[in-house]
Amino acid sequence: MRKFGLIGKNIEYSFSAAYFAAKFKAENIEDAIYENFDLENITDFPSVLENNSNIKGLNVTIPYKELIIPYLDKLDKKSRKIGAVNTIKFTKKGYLKGYNTDYFGFKESLIPQLRRHHKSALILGTGGASKAIAYVLDKMNLPYNFVSRVASENVSLTYNTLSDQDIKNNTIIINCTPVGTAPNMNECPDIPYNALTEKHLLFDLIYNPKMTRFLKKGQQKNATTVNGLQMLKMQADKAWRIWNR
Repeated sequence: MRKFGLIGKNIEYSFSAAYFAAKFKAENIEDAIYENFDLENITDFPSVLENNSNIKGLNVTIPYKELIIPYLDKLDKKSRKIGAVNTIKFTKKGYLKGYNTDYFGFKESLIPQLRRHHKSALILGTGGASKAIAYVLDKMNLPYNFVSRVASENVSLTYNTLSDQDIKNNTIIINCTPVGTAPNMNECPDIPYNALTEKHLLFDLIYNPKMTRFLKKGQQKNATTVNGLQMLKMQADKAWRIWNR
């Protein structure tokens, strides 16, 4: 029996296990199972390998998309450039090779939503997921700025300094933070929502709940809103293709 799974922290809510269980049933895949590996610390990762010799592939989620890299033998070109991994393939030669399918899922979910007035973006958060989003925007020649709690070399905008004009100047706003995820559904990133217009596109990588407070505040201003569910499905299917090729 081939085993696949997800490594992360506090992932009992995870989309992946239910998605792959349904996929295996629908496609009559009887030689595969999918399991969550909830790790208190990334240093627990080697024990997962020791105790599960039949693992063929893994997904990686918050907060380990960057921390997993030193444990891998190889990275593909995209994940190396992005600096974050969300998919691991166990090769026939026994190597652990890292990939990033967040890039693919986000790109395919974003493109149908773009209009001529969507010319620049704000990326909320600076974790592993945000790196894949920035890579997509770079490839599409869409300028962007990171927004974080603290300014740094790559972050010029903070939540404390973000202005109405910053919102007006950037008609794409992408939430790459976990703020607003169930059960904390009353929370949302602290940005000037009053400056949103119908020309804005709000993309939330969160999928639970389907309509986060971040997206609700966008809808109140008639902005286009997209949650992370389609992105997740696309990146999961891409991971499955990588594991089986």
